[in-house]
Amino acid sequence: MKSGVTLWLDRDAVLAATTDPRAYDNDGRCGTLDDKGNGCRPFILFKGTQGGGIVGEGVIDGQGGQAMFGHSETWWQLARRAQTESNKQNIPRLIQIDHAHDITFYKVTLHNAPNFHVAMNGVQGATFWDVRIDTPADARNTDGIDPGASQDVTIAHSFIRTGDDNVAIKAGSGGATRYISLTDNHFYWGHGLSIGSETVGGVSDILVRGLTLDGTTSGLRIKSDASRGGVVSNVRYEHVCLRNNRRPIDFDTRYDAKAQGSEIPVFRDIVLRDVVGASGDLVLRGYDDTHQLDITLDGVRFAADARWQIAFARIETGPGGVRPALPGKSQGSEVYAGCAGSWVSFPGR
Repeated sequence: MKSGVTLWLDRDAVLAATTDPRAYDNDGRCGTLDDKGNGCRPFILFKGTQGGGIVGEGVIDGQGGQAMFGHSETWWQLARRAQTESNKQNIPRLIQIDHAHDITFYKVTLHNAPNFHVAMNGVQGATFWDVRIDTPADARNTDGIDPGASQDVTIAHSFIRTGDDNVAIKAGSGGATRYISLTDNHFYWGHGLSIGSETVGGVSDILVRGLTLDGTTSGLRIKSDASRGGVVSNVRYEHVCLRNNRRPIDFDTRYDAKAQGSEIPVFRDIVLRDVVGASGDLVLRGYDDTHQLDITLDGVRFAADARWQIAFARIETGPGGVRPALPGKSQGSEVYAGCAGSWVSFPGR
């Protein structure tokens, strides 16, 4: 993609990605397994561009479930085989945005990506509005939207169901990620709304408001460990509805229990306000006494059989209370019924 150029896909138009690994190949490795996993270029690349984007009510189909040309397995089968063989897959991302400015996605549907749907690195300004991402729950490593080392990103009025993180906000060695807003979105199957696991560059100033998570494995998730940790701060979750989640809240500084290193994760100034769900595990796990998780819960209400798992956490409670009761504290207000009108089916076109 070039600066200032917008790709417009009309309703019923389908832009289908070729399944031929040679079309994406860097050095003869695309469509194979190895110990690196960086042998493919993306289907669509924004690199150093200013302005432009992808709009319209059409579809970009990554064809991740179709057999690779000249091969007997699909991109997703290759990814699953990499997992069983403890290897890395060389599979193309659908859309990569690198060091670009002011990119807009509007109304487009992204479907069946071979790997990540949208990955960002060093982006300054991006808007995703009324975007649909639709990929099966068992399609490995098919994250929805991943802002990394990026600033001023808005994801709004969008619908995401995928085989990995619905959204993953990351900050690796390339720099900090901050000023990210997610407003009025609906997530379905997937691994939830994640921050991490790469947080070494620092993640801050995140606003999540008006989100439903219906059937995601984790719900609200912050994950890191000593091999890739950093400071995650000033994160606000407001008016969030969850159901059918294994871990509706999953804030864990030991994402990989075997990880070693000196990059200790620190999660602080985290606020959950009017966050409502059903049953499941509610995990708040800081790293140690020196690196505690610092969080405020205000109007956080789950079913009576939800289970708190808390370690090394400083918890403040607001006037809205907490339910079920935190260890050593009194029960909060009754279960809030404000989610009844929030659930919507994944929309068609």
